[in-house]
Amino acid sequence: MNRHPIAVALRALRQTLWGPDAPPGRQLLARWPRLVRPATPVGLLAALGVFWITLTVESNWGLPAPIAVLFAAMTVAPLLALPRRPLLAWRLTVLALLICTFNAPAGLPGPWTPPLALGSVAVVAVVLARVDRPVLAWVVAITTVPVLTLVHPENRAAVLALLGALAIVGDLIRRNRLSRRALAAQTELSEREQERRAVLEERTRIARELHDVVAHHMSLIAVQAETAPYRLTDVPAPVAAEFVAIAASARDALTDMRRLLGVLRSESGGPQIAPQPDLADLGTMVDAARRAGLPVTLDAVGVDDGQVPAPVGLAAYRIVQEGLANAARHAAGAAVRVTVRAEEATLTVRVRNARPAEAGSRRDEAGAGHGLTGMRERATSLGGTFTAGPLPDGGYAVAAELPYDAEGGDA
Repeated sequence: MNRHPIAVALRALRQTLWGPDAPPGRQLLARWPRLVRPATPVGLLAALGVFWITLTVESNWGLPAPIAVLFAAMTVAPLLALPRRPLLAWRLTVLALLICTFNAPAGLPGPWTPPLALGSVAVVAVVLARVDRPVLAWVVAITTVPVLTLVHPENRAAVLALLGALAIVGDLIRRNRLSRRALAAQTELSEREQERRAVLEERTRIARELHDVVAHHMSLIAVQAETAPYRLTDVPAPVAAEFVAIAASARDALTDMRRLLGVLRSESGGPQIAPQPDLADLGTMVDAARRAGLPVTLDAVGVDDGQVPAPVGLAAYRIVQEGLANAARHAAGAAVRVTVRAEEATLTVRVRNARPAEAGSRRDEAGAGHGLTGMRERATSLGGTFTAGPLPDGGYAVAAELPYDAEGGDA
């Protein structure tokens, strides 16, 4: 791309005179949505008022009615185009400043009506805050033409100073708007990166815990296969060799699992030698939450008969753990009910808290959502479902359904 100063200046001049318009930018009333609907009729009434005032002034200056109507229309046209076509509004303004110059009283600083002079200042101010610097320089340079040729010499310096101040302020506003836009984009990117990092960390944690669970059973398979020829009598040699092959395959699987886990383990993470919790530890966790001041009620049905697989029990424990942590963080003092029901092929987990006594909600908490991400990852990694959201009574609930024999979704 050619960056020569002359080429840049010529390209900016082409855009200034007949090129594409400047982007409209954010609406002025975007912060007040209720004012957006009446803004259009109010603006049209204001334009009609400006037209009538200009027509009256031009008539008082002795201009013929058709000329007065034309000049009033040229005064209002830039204001109507300004919200969506700022450069077009500026072009119409310069045209009006050069044409609407007849029969002005001698005492005025310029040959224009007050509505045209004030409207021109407004148009130039908006345009200078929208365009980039090369176009801004051409806008200022071209706007000075009617100022130098038509404004009274005694007032010329003041008008040029006003134009220069508008250029400086407009450039500062444009740069500030671009900086805020870049900051918003960077903030959104950072939030997405944090969300992605939370997902990856939770998946790594799930992989470690599943390793511990599966490794326990694989170790049992290896030990049972190795000791079977000694515990059983009259084992044929081919069967004994088969047991040895099963034990070797189990130990090879354990070795591969440890090797893969080493890839996932972070450098800061130390060895984890504590046994992984399961559904049998829910009571202990709930008791600890009660001692911490959280009013928790546990409703566990069918979790003691041993039909729930270890990975499902571990995922349910972690979901309840995170649900209680969220309830304590975002709904302090509210009653919490934990429901865990083991059905024929699915484990259902639900953590529900009542409406907090203090004002506020989870949605108002900054940074909320990473815990929900972890719970959702655990549920989907087992092929289950997860939902979370506010309740009609002002409370909040998270719920998960964890199948026993699913292959696991693409989390």
